[in-house]
Amino acid sequence: MDSLYTYSAIIVMAVVTYIIRMIPMALFSKPIQSRFFQSFLYYVPYVVLCAMTFPGVFSSSLSTVACVLGVLVAIVGAWFGASMLQVAIMAAVVAYISQLIF
Repeated sequence: MDSLYTYSAIIVMAVVTYIIRMIPMALFSKPIQSRFFQSFLYYVPYVVLCAMTFPGVFSSSLSTVACVLGVLVAIVGAWFGASMLQVAIMAAVVAYISQLIF
């Protein structure tokens, strides 16, 4: 019974994902001319990524100070051109060490 529920959930998610991706292709056959709408669509992935990431980052530890310090180190590292792996490692190490201290 559990496998039926799992397969049903996977199929529903696949259909919903397919529909969400196909609606814009069906409605917008011509290139979008509006600069406002183009810039809006350009920034949507970044906003969604931030909306999904930041709550997880700030609820990952019981110490809010550790979370804030990790985010600050990640922002500074990214600002100065560190790779994504370097930024993630630096932020995790700083958050871990500051969690031990605070």
